[in-house]
Order: sequence, then structure tokens, then C-alpha cells
Amino acid sequence: MNGFFNKVYDVVKQIPLGKVATYGQIAKLCGNKRMSRQVGWALHVNPNPYVTPCHRVVNRRGKLAPAFAFGGIDVQKQLLLKEGVIFTDEDTVDLAACLWEA
Repeated sequence: MNGFFNKVYDVVKQIPLGKVATYGQIAKLCGNKRMSRQVGWALHVNPNPYVTPCHRVVNRRGKLAPAFAFGGIDVQKQLLLKEGVIFTDEDTVDLAACLWEA
């Protein structure tokens, strides 16, 4: 699984400032679209949160992670807001405006 986690980190590092990607999108870019849950696990144990911007990954509906590993949902939202990410409601990113086109 370590090899897959490293692929996840490499892909997540490519998400540009002000954009987000979904767990499924990351899984597909890593070679297996069915491994979105494993993407979440990889991000939860991200050893370099300031190098690998895991806060830029949301679920398929644009919802923030309720158990964001590095400080909770409020920290994830604040990090995204600082980057100019637009929200449609309290905890949902506007995917039409902010989804990364890999």
C-alpha cells in the first residue's frame, strides 16, 4: 500500500492553488478509480501536510472532510478560503468553479 500512498501524495502535490480535487479523481489518476477510500486513508496519515496539500481534496459532492486530519473541518475551510476557493454553502466547495482539471 505504501507505493499507492506515494502515488497519492505525488498527484495531490499537483493540485494548483485555488483548486480542489475529489478522492475519486485522485484514485483514478493513481490508476484505480475504485480506491477513493484508500486515498482518504493516505491523506489521513500524510507525513508532510505542508508539502502535500491534502486540504485540497474533497468528496465527490464538494463536501469538506469532517475529520480533516490536521485540525478539523474549520482548518480545512480556512486554508481553502485563503487560496480563493469558492463555497456554495457552509462546508461545500463550488466544484463547477474550483474543480481541478487534471
